[in-house]
Amino acid sequence: MLDAPASLVSLAEPWASYYSDSHLAQTVVTFAHVAGILVGGGIAIASDRTTLRVASDVDRRRHLIEVGQAHRIVIASLIVVVLSGLLLFASDVDAHWTSPIYWTKMALFIALLVNGARMRRIETAAAADTTPSSAHWSAFRGTAIMSLTLWLATTLAGVALINYA
Repeated sequence: MLDAPASLVSLAEPWASYYSDSHLAQTVVTFAHVAGILVGGGIAIASDRTTLRVASDVDRRRHLIEVGQAHRIVIASLIVVVLSGLLLFASDVDAHWTSPIYWTKMALFIALLVNGARMRRIETAAAADTTPSSAHWSAFRGTAIMSLTLWLATTLAGVALINYA
């Protein structure tokens, strides 16, 4: 694997130095990252579970309203995850840059974002057709399954990154 660009390492050095010497910074940034994952992932997983369980037209209409509201919280949580993740990356650019686990986590995270965007598009189409045989609902269920899988896989990669750094 290629070394991190020297300019990036140099740019991050003041933060990396501060971060390595500050237990408070480490605690706050790590908490923000974990809390963002906990809140965003928890709400997403709960919504995905409900998506897999709703059956009637009335339940589906109500569920789509709830999913729309949940997505706002999930997106806000993902913003916290990205910002804290950038700070974590900057705390040790060399180690993260050369870690296959880090790049696997980033690929999984991007797949999670792409799946979320796809889910939002399908959600709009499903709102117009809530019949049980709707192809939109089948696709919506598929994105829910993928969401569950990607939230857990991304979390696994994050834990592996901590343990294999």
